[in-house]
Amino acid sequence: MARTPPVASTPRSASSRPETALLRRVPYFAGLPDVLLAELAAAAVQRSYDRGQIVFLEGEPCAGLCIVAGGEIKIFKLSVQGREQILQRIGPGGTFNDVAVLDGGPNPASAAATAPTSLRIIARGDIQRLAQAHPALAWSLIESIARRARQLVGLVEELALLSVRARLAKLLLAEASRPAAEGEIDRGQMVTQSEMAARLGTEREKVGRALRELADEGVIMIDRHRIVIRDRAALATIAEGG
Repeated sequence: MARTPPVASTPRSASSRPETALLRRVPYFAGLPDVLLAELAAAAVQRSYDRGQIVFLEGEPCAGLCIVAGGEIKIFKLSVQGREQILQRIGPGGTFNDVAVLDGGPNPASAAATAPTSLRIIARGDIQRLAQAHPALAWSLIESIARRARQLVGLVEELALLSVRARLAKLLLAEASRPAAEGEIDRGQMVTQSEMAARLGTEREKVGRALRELADEGVIMIDRHRIVIRDRAALATIAEGG
């Protein structure tokens, strides 16, 4: 997979209020004092990525704590055969690469933009310096890792215990809650059955079969540009393994 070099980074000013407002959108930064948020903002650099552009690859040296200012990032792993498993999609106010920042190891997964995306990246050294000076930041980072661990436990549980049909139903419900018409999923949000399969840890053919089954049962309706949830209660029951 080719990697496109990022655009040049620009240091951010400590007095930039929009930057501190962005950091306050991060759940585990929300309760930090303004002075600490200003220091974090001053340490951050801005980088922009086009859709499909690689942010970093698994195994590379730690890229720093990444905060999504706009757009969306997918976190993924590739098998030796080239099969993709999408671990998470992260929108504005979300962070990623927390683990590498804290343990100093290489990036544990790869990251790529799924839309034109703006990031703020804070180097591991700056995070260490500020966490040592501000225990509140250190505790916030611990909370972020705990939250990430819960997400991974949930992912493992879904892959081990739920069928492809159930996992697909859960994904459709989650996507339908994103900004769009009520109960509808813009096909641009998930693009292809191949991407759905990558998010569900399965094969495209199985996703296609499950989608057809749900459509035949009247639970969803599919056309070229959208998926409409016709029976939310039935879809929720399927998502629970029913």
